[in-house]
Amino acid sequence: MQLALLDFVVIGGVLFAVLVIGLWAGRSGNDNADDFFLGGRNMPWWLLGTSMVATTFSADTPNLVTDLVRQQGVSGNWAWWAFLLTGMVTVFVYARLWRRSGVLTDIAFYELRYGGKAGAFLRGFRAVYLGLVFNVLVMATVSLAAIKLGSILLGWPGWLTLLVTCSVTLLFSVYGGLKAILWTDLFQFFLAMGGAIAASVYVLRLPEVGGLQGLMTHPAVVDKLSVWPDFNDPAVWVPVLLVPLAVQWWASYYPGAEPGGGGYIAQRMFSARSEGDAVGATLLFNVAHYALRPWPWILVALASLIVYPDLTDIASAFPQLAADKVGHDVAYPAMLSLLPAGMLGWVAASLLAAFISTMSTQVNLGASYLVHDGWARFIRPDANEAAKVRAGRWASLLSLLAGALLSLSLTSAAQAFNLLLLLGAGTGGLFILRWFWWRISASTEIVAMVVSLAVAAYFTWVHDALAAEPVAMVPAMAPWAKLVVGSLLTTAGWVAAALVLPPESPEVLQRFVDKVQPGGPGWNRFPTTQATSGEWNVPRSLLMAFLGCVAVYSLLLGMGAVLFDGGWTALLYGAMAGLAIQGLLRLQKSA
Repeated sequence: MQLALLDFVVIGGVLFAVLVIGLWAGRSGNDNADDFFLGGRNMPWWLLGTSMVATTFSADTPNLVTDLVRQQGVSGNWAWWAFLLTGMVTVFVYARLWRRSGVLTDIAFYELRYGGKAGAFLRGFRAVYLGLVFNVLVMATVSLAAIKLGSILLGWPGWLTLLVTCSVTLLFSVYGGLKAILWTDLFQFFLAMGGAIAASVYVLRLPEVGGLQGLMTHPAVVDKLSVWPDFNDPAVWVPVLLVPLAVQWWASYYPGAEPGGGGYIAQRMFSARSEGDAVGATLLFNVAHYALRPWPWILVALASLIVYPDLTDIASAFPQLAADKVGHDVAYPAMLSLLPAGMLGWVAASLLAAFISTMSTQVNLGASYLVHDGWARFIRPDANEAAKVRAGRWASLLSLLAGALLSLSLTSAAQAFNLLLLLGAGTGGLFILRWFWWRISASTEIVAMVVSLAVAAYFTWVHDALAAEPVAMVPAMAPWAKLVVGSLLTTAGWVAAALVLPPESPEVLQRFVDKVQPGGPGWNRFPTTQATSGEWNVPRSLLMAFLGCVAVYSLLLGMGAVLFDGGWTALLYGAMAGLAIQGLLRLQKSA
C-alpha cells in the first residue's frame, strides 16, 4: 500500500498542530510541581473529562476491541464494559474523597491514610512500581499498537513510528506539563472520534461489506452480532459476562478503571478546581468512554471478518508486518488501509495523535510518582520546586524510552490486557474498602501486594509450564480462571492480614477522618468534627452509581439495538436510560 502525498500532508499537519497546541498551552505556569503535574489545581470539568476520554482512546484500544470482536463476538467487549461499575462508583463516591485529600498524587495518599515506616515504605515502593514498572508496561502496550499501526498504514518500521510520535510527545509534555497535555487531549479527542466515525461509515460502504444490512446478514458475521453471550453454554457466558461483572471490575487494578479511583483518573480529579468539577469530569468520562465511543470500532471489527476472515489473509496482505506481530488485533489498521487518500491520512493521524495523548499522560503521571513520591520524598526532601520540575522532565524521558523499548517484545493487545488484569488481581477490594474500614493498614496493603505479585508471577511463568509437562503436574487454566483464582487468593490474604495485623495508630486514623471525612460505620470509634457530623451519604451515592450504570449501559446497548435490531428493543433501552437519568436528577436535587 502506498500513501498519497495528501495523506502525508494531513499526518504532518496534525502532528504539527498537536505540537503547537501543546507548546502554547504549556508556555507558562510550570515553575512548581503543582503546575507541572496538576495544572495548578484549577482545571474545569469539561477539559478534564475530555482528557480522560482522550487518554483511553489510545491506539491500542480499537485494536483490543477488534481482537475481542473477531474472537468472541460483540459480547466479548464485556471484558472492559464491566469496568463501568468501577467508574460510576468513582464518580459518585470517591471523586469527592480524593479531592478532599488534597494530595498531589494518589500514592501520596499512603502517608495520609497510614503512618510510620510501613506507610513510608509503601509509598516509596509503589512510586517505583507504578511509576516505573507498571507504567512502562502500559506504555509498552500502547507502543505496540503504534508499531502495528505504522507498519500497516504507513509502511514504517516500528522504530521510526516510535521515534516520530515519541519525539512529539516529549517536546510538549516535558516542556508544558499537564496543562499542555490537557489541551492537546481536547484536540486529539475530536480528531480521533471524527476519524473513527468516518472510517466506520466508509468501511460499511465497501462492496464486499454491502452496507449495514449486508454486514448483519453475512455468514461470517451473523453469529458475532449479539451483545449478550450464549447463555446455554457456561464455557462462553461465564468468562465473557459473569467473571467481568462479578469479579473483574472490583478485583483488578487496570489503568483508567482503578477500583476506588487512581492513576491518571485521580490525577485529573486532583487537578479540578472544585469537588463538583472532579465529579463532573469523571461522569463525562464514563458516559463518553462506554456509551458513545465503542460502536464505530465494533462496526469496523465486524467488517474485518468479511475482508480478512483469517490471520493468513492479513499476513498475505501485509508481508512487511513481522510474523510475531500478526494477530486479530491488527485487523483494525488493516481495514483502515482501505480508506481513500486524505481520509486515510486523517484516520492514521488521529490514531497517532491518540497514541501521543496516552503516552503524554503516562509519562507525566509516572514522573509525578517517581519525583514527588520517590526522589523528593526520600532522596532530596530539600529539593526546591524548580528542581522537582527538572527531575520530572528527566523521569519523563527515561520512562518513555523504557516503554518504547519494551513494546518490541510484546505481540498482541489481548496479551498485554490479560497481563495487566492479572497483575494486582484481588487488590481492588482493598483499594475500595481502605477509605471506610479502620482495620486496613499499611501492613495489610503490603501483604496484598506481595501475594498478588506472587500469584501473577506463578500464573504467568510457572503454571502453564507445569501444565504442559508430558505428565501434567497441574490442570491447564484459561486466563479468566487465573484471574478468579488469583483474585480470591489475594483477597483472602489481605482480609486475613487486616484482621490479624495491628491497625494504624489512633492519631493517624483520626487525622485521616478529619481530613477526608469518609463517614460510615467503619469509623464509628473515631470522633467526628462538626464538618463530618450528619448523614452518611455513601448509601445514596451507591444508589446514584447504580442508576448511572443503568443509564450508561442502556445508552450503550440502545445504540447497538438501533444499529442491529431497531424497533422495540431500542425504545426499551431508551426508556430505561430515561428513567435512570430522571432518578439521578431527583437524588442530586435532594442531596
